[in-house]
Amino acid sequence: MKADARRKPVIALAMGDPAGISPELTAKLAALDEIRGKAHLIVIGDRRVFDAGATVAGIRAELKTVGPDTNLTAHSDEHLFIDLGHLDPASVERGVAAKSGGAFALENYRRALLLARDGVADAVCFTPFNKKAMRLARDGYDDEIAFSAEVVGLEAPASEFNVLGRLWNARVTSHIPLRDVSSKLTVERIHRALKLTDACMRRAGFIEPRIAVAALNPHAGDGGNFGREEIDVIEPAVAAGQHEGIAAEGPFPADTVFLRTKDGGFDAVLTMYHDQGQIAMKLMGFDRGVTLLGGFPFPICTPAHGTAYDIAGKGIASVGASQAALLLAAEMAMAQQKAQ
Repeated sequence: MKADARRKPVIALAMGDPAGISPELTAKLAALDEIRGKAHLIVIGDRRVFDAGATVAGIRAELKTVGPDTNLTAHSDEHLFIDLGHLDPASVERGVAAKSGGAFALENYRRALLLARDGVADAVCFTPFNKKAMRLARDGYDDEIAFSAEVVGLEAPASEFNVLGRLWNARVTSHIPLRDVSSKLTVERIHRALKLTDACMRRAGFIEPRIAVAALNPHAGDGGNFGREEIDVIEPAVAAGQHEGIAAEGPFPADTVFLRTKDGGFDAVLTMYHDQGQIAMKLMGFDRGVTLLGGFPFPICTPAHGTAYDIAGKGIASVGASQAALLLAAEMAMAQQKAQ
């Protein structure tokens, strides 16, 4: 199976944490006519875990099972399942983060990334991971960005984006303690985040993305009364972006900037830290939100929600966000093919 601009994009779909809703979500995705009509799927995991998820979901997904060493170019018109045979579903305790579950998800994801790195797939998607399980399986595991960059050999800046339809959220800092945020904000770092946001959104089809930059402090610092980060750090970074032709404005008070963006004033909000944007985005569309890893040579998408241990195995998990993630990956891959 080889990426080709004249064909539907090839999506490598890695199964996520087996103790949560990932198995049933993966099965549901593989069975959706809309997905199968817009992309060729290569699902990666253990077929037994996948089939158990399909049973929970009450669906049947037609995927040809192949081994990890199969020449995929001989199956270019088929939806495939690469069976690694590396986890017995009888050993999985639902709702419990385990080292075996983290190792399962990491290996599936690693192989998906390699398929895209080597040009076999056009994009990568994965159903939800559990970070505790990932850290049990891999000492020093930070997040998907660092792991992905290590696997594919990326040295350029990368970042997480949250996407809800045509509304994007980018951030300057991500998985760090809140007490460290202010010290991590520099003109250079914010400017770099602006440039990456602009570039990734253009790759997703925006002609000139309009980016609102959120303040750090209440009331955007109130002229320095509540902190000087807006004056000393954020404003110069916005000005640098504007000088380069980026349609950025701000900083705006964080408690109103999403209202302006939601009403059409901007296409994206660049926030200063993780929850500053995540709370707003999840309130607006928890069941539709997508996380995109930007800065890589191919799209990497996943639903913005987690593993939902509390409902695992009940067959009630919504596929909406996972479906949106895969469709965004396919759309970006198609746009990238046309641009080549």
